[in-house]
Amino acid sequence: MATNFDFLKTVDKNLFEIITEAEKLYRDEYFEQCMSQTRRFGEHVCKNVLGKNRTSENTFDEMLATLKDKANGAEQEKEFINDLYFLKKQGNASVHSSKVKKDGMTALECLQRAFEVAVNYAVYNKKGKQSILKLRYDTELLVTGKRSKKSLTERYLEEKDKAKTFTKRKTVKTKASKKQVSSMKSKTNEQKGFPIYWIIVGISFIAACIVMVMSIL
Repeated sequence: MATNFDFLKTVDKNLFEIITEAEKLYRDEYFEQCMSQTRRFGEHVCKNVLGKNRTSENTFDEMLATLKDKANGAEQEKEFINDLYFLKKQGNASVHSSKVKKDGMTALECLQRAFEVAVNYAVYNKKGKQSILKLRYDTELLVTGKRSKKSLTERYLEEKDKAKTFTKRKTVKTKASKKQVSSMKSKTNEQKGFPIYWIIVGISFIAACIVMVMSIL
């Protein structure tokens, strides 16, 4: 089954196995376990990035603090560290939570952040191909395990066309409804008027009565 992290296979097999397990947990709706697994992934990435610079740091928090101190202030590094902090925070929350929360959205964000971490790690730490930077997290691939044959741009344009078609149909339907109401009103107004036929009959009846009365007199 294809995953969003296939590019990690040749970069770091251990990290690949950790994070693909997180995707499996998500598909099975084990969202809290998924978040814990992404935290584990983040911790291993952090440890690998520190490498020889790691001394007495044992916890994820300590390693992150050291990594932050050694950062050069580049925007890409800041995002990388922020993503790791996010994975740590959400992973800790899921482990220490007293109640089970079916928080699929947060679990999905953890996977997306882990993906960004993996891309940066593969390219900037492991000197991977620059083309990896063009990859985008595919939620359809996450759920189905199959890559979409259409590009992100093609899917966006397709959804845009669907939205336009829906709007047009809604507009036509609204106009048709208004026209129908208008004609119904016209018909009702006609029914309220007094028909000419009955006016003539009434006049004739009155005239006949007058003639009868006159003949009696």
